[in-house]
Amino acid sequence: MAKFLGINRLGRLFQAIREAGGLKQAYLKLYRNDDLKTGTLVGIDKYGNRYFENPYYFYGRNRWVEFAPHVNMNYDGSQIPAEWFGWMHYKTDLPPIRDGCRPKYKWIADHSENLSGTKEAYMPYSTTPTKVEAWNPNKSSKKA
Repeated sequence: MAKFLGINRLGRLFQAIREAGGLKQAYLKLYRNDDLKTGTLVGIDKYGNRYFENPYYFYGRNRWVEFAPHVNMNYDGSQIPAEWFGWMHYKTDLPPIRDGCRPKYKWIADHSENLSGTKEAYMPYSTTPTKVEAWNPNKSSKKA
């Protein structure tokens, strides 16, 4: 009867608010993530991202990441390191903290996010002169 009336959904809402740390924290989490979910914490990477899982949600939506608070609203998918990327996309069921078979070579570069569209984006320097000059409306176009 409770399921028919939707009382179980209301219970899940209160559980999500309680796990978020109160009404204000739940609102902030909903604002940042566009979703208010409950789940078990699977692990935290070295950048502060927190990874969760809840098998109650359907496949494809039962694993998620809450990005570190220092990035605020400037988060994107390139901030997930490669070892956690495989777990998030169901390539493996073992998260990196429980998988002892992962190679740890000294030549493996540290993860860096994609900086396109930011001030730190790579801009190549060119030594060749431009072939086309920009139009200047103040410059006279008459040739004498």
